Amino acid sequence: MAPSGSRSVKRGCQRVLYWIPVLFISLIVAWSYYAYVLQLCVESIEDLGEKIVYLLVYHILFIMFVWAYWQTIFTKPMNPLKEFHLSHSDKELLEREDRGESQQEILRRIAKDLPIYTRTNSGAIRFCDRCQLLKPDRCHHCSVCDKCILKMDHHCPWVNNCVGFSNYKFFMLFLAYSLLYCLFITATDLQYFIKFWTNGLPDTQAKFHIMFLFFAASMFSVSLASLFVYHCWLVCKNRSTLEAVRAPVFRHGTDKNGFSLGFSKNFRQVFGDEMRYWPIPIFSSLGDGCSFPTCLVNQDPEQPASPSGSSTGHQFPSKPLRESQSRLLTSTPSWTESDTAEDRDKKGTSNPGMTIENEA
Repeated sequence: MAPSGSRSVKRGCQRVLYWIPVLFISLIVAWSYYAYVLQLCVESIEDLGEKIVYLLVYHILFIMFVWAYWQTIFTKPMNPLKEFHLSHSDKELLEREDRGESQQEILRRIAKDLPIYTRTNSGAIRFCDRCQLLKPDRCHHCSVCDKCILKMDHHCPWVNNCVGFSNYKFFMLFLAYSLLYCLFITATDLQYFIKFWTNGLPDTQAKFHIMFLFFAASMFSVSLASLFVYHCWLVCKNRSTLEAVRAPVFRHGTDKNGFSLGFSKNFRQVFGDEMRYWPIPIFSSLGDGCSFPTCLVNQDPEQPASPSGSSTGHQFPSKPLRESQSRLLTSTPSWTESDTAEDRDKKGTSNPGMTIENEA
């Protein structure tokens, strides 16, 4: 009992510590609200029209920023569906096998009817011992959350949450609105920051709030801009942070562009089809997080040879797309409509026998 109790205490302390970065950000935001609204707008700005405009724009950005941050923090990461979990009989069968190859045969049999096309670096079925499930494509086990997360991007300490399929749109909007928030404060605070150094402001505590507000907003703008641009690039390429570090491995080999459908479809996978929902922190991403349409870029070695004996023209097993993914196929003759000629050559689309893969 003692070891179990000590582990519980340790986990409880860790959970408290994980909230410290979130508390730090919340305190900075609360202070920035006080410094900007009260010390700058109310106390320092004399022109009524300028004051009203600044306060109106500021509160719009503030509300959207806080809303997106809240959604990123408190949206629970999605876990694989039940169909990816091993049944009781399959678990027993897997435990009885000592050899890795025999276990892989069992896992391959189970995965045969599932929309799984990625593999480990050695070509084995991706299996999570902790969660006892076959990992869906783009799913990874988070050591902090101790569970498998669908389309896991990374575990972010600043939101104390895993960023994945369920909240990646919220995370992108959080970066966007926080960047706009900091840039707006920097731009509107600049003239009063200059007045501080030229003794153009009365010698009150507002002077120090204005100075530190400018420095804080400027520094956060630089770091947020670099992070936001990087994640915009990831969205355009339809990659997660983990996939950018290590390219996904398919049955035909490693392919960093395996999930890229072209800019338009990549963007819509994260933000959805309806433009009116794009800037709002509500869930509108396409799909279920367990299956993703992908381009076939190379021959699939597990498929039988064609009748003509040619080594080209193979495709993955044909399975119906899930309803949530089918919208990406509507009135679109090709997945890679925005790919360059060079990309198409790399992916083998110039081969007449090459086909497009639809994953369930």
